[in-house]
Amino acid sequence: MKQLEETPWWICDENDKNFCAYVDTDSNYFNAEPLLKHLYPDFETFPDKDKDEKLEQVALKYQDIITEHYDKLAKEAFNITEHRLEMKTECVIRSAYFRAPRRYAQWITKQEGIEKEILDIKGLEFKKANFPKILGEFFYDILQQVLKGETKPNIDLQITNFKKQILDGTIPLVKLGTPSAVKKLNTYLARQSKAGELFSKVNKGANAAHKAAIAYNDLIRFWRLNDKHSQIVQGDKIKFLYLKDNPYKLEALAFLDFDLPKKIEDFLDKYADRQQIWESILQNKLENFYSDLTWDYNTNPHINKFDSFEI
Repeated sequence: MKQLEETPWWICDENDKNFCAYVDTDSNYFNAEPLLKHLYPDFETFPDKDKDEKLEQVALKYQDIITEHYDKLAKEAFNITEHRLEMKTECVIRSAYFRAPRRYAQWITKQEGIEKEILDIKGLEFKKANFPKILGEFFYDILQQVLKGETKPNIDLQITNFKKQILDGTIPLVKLGTPSAVKKLNTYLARQSKAGELFSKVNKGANAAHKAAIAYNDLIRFWRLNDKHSQIVQGDKIKFLYLKDNPYKLEALAFLDFDLPKKIEDFLDKYADRQQIWESILQNKLENFYSDLTWDYNTNPHINKFDSFEI
């Protein structure tokens, strides 16, 4: 995290090592590995549960030291002798990923002295409601594996295979649509198409989801499917897909999960831009993740095939 790369003087002196990994509103996260390796030179050979126990012992010891220091803080800073300040060990984290303030994932193995197995995730983009579920599940799985020690080559291979499934059509488009709610559909619809017009007029400021929903309604009316299939109305939860060049020059098209006309499905199969789905929704998230891990990102399966050759 950039916020922790430059340590303020009041945290520690310039030449000192800062072991604070992350700070939240009322929590401090410290990297205890250097201290544990100092106390136990063969620490890396310990079973995972033993590592957790040693870490918790160190944390409990330091919580008492800090709580005792609060007596001095209360006297010198607030001129009081009685207070309720105390430090408590909240949990033991075997590994964690801190992307930015309030955006992190942590693998918790002990919480308040009780053994746990929790992947606690806060604020990461793949958890948002507008992230396609199948892509979010994939990112969650990759994140979990990394936190539990999976190697980069294996992660690379999984990403390469998943990308192939998106691009070659193995994964149905209905699973790749971006979820959204069209709460201002009536606001952005300037007027419906008149006789001789195919598409309605859209007011300025409409986002991609609302434009795609209006285009869907226009198409099913034009194709005379509106008597058999539902139109999208204000407040509906939809999915939408960006399109390649198509006869109607549409940038995106929405659909309803529960009522997808076959003609719309065929149109999406032909013109949905799977490459853009990969690049704009998932690839940039993976690139940022790799960068944070100081890994090189490349999903080209042939990258190492021409490392050497003889003439």
